[in-house]
Amino acid sequence: MMQIKDISFDTAQENILFDELLLQLAEKQSTGEVLRFWESQTVFIVLGRIGKEQDDIWLDQARQDNIPVFRRTSGGGTVVQGPGCLNFTFVLNKERHADLGDLRKSYAWISAKVIDALQTCGVKAVFRPISDIALTHNQKKISGNAQHRGKHFILHHGTILYDFDLNLISRYLKIPQEIPAYRQSRSQADFVTNIHIQARPFKQALAGIFGLHLSQEPPQPSSQELLALADLLQKRSVVVDF
Repeated sequence: MMQIKDISFDTAQENILFDELLLQLAEKQSTGEVLRFWESQTVFIVLGRIGKEQDDIWLDQARQDNIPVFRRTSGGGTVVQGPGCLNFTFVLNKERHADLGDLRKSYAWISAKVIDALQTCGVKAVFRPISDIALTHNQKKISGNAQHRGKHFILHHGTILYDFDLNLISRYLKIPQEIPAYRQSRSQADFVTNIHIQARPFKQALAGIFGLHLSQEPPQPSSQELLALADLLQKRSVVVDF
């Protein structure tokens, strides 16, 4: 049975590492599949596993504004996070879902579930390989996704822009060196957009697709998870010095 965790921590580092921890617990302690939602109340930048800050970020601007930079273990591009950017995280068993064994098929399979949830909220969207979701009518990006693949489980996390300050994207991020064909050389402002939904109905819709119920009171992390997170915070920093 998949667990649902609507859990946001106070710091970006805790939120980033908690995603990683959920994968570790599934792999090492058989804690099972998870759907997590979280949102940061502070602005930060996060690099993918092999992203280079000098290539992706306007570093002088980030320094001037005291915007911290972190690195996650998944692939994908560099993103700005903050209020109005909802994160969804899946920890999924590759053996339970046939399409998850193949990287490209897994992105399509998971994105189809997210698109169905968006449809429930009145948003028509389409999957754009390798890992984007865009609005159908104007092909503007509303969701980016990335994965870290373990032996038995995958960690898949993505974003939904619903009330984000889009000016932050061009303020802190350079246009990536590799861009998808559907972008068509559009600027940051012309390529990315918010969808005007409330976060909770989307969470409910996505949870429902997996047979889960979103409770009124967000659950608290277990004592096991808190202890493991504290240990991980001591052992590994995700902060990028720049």
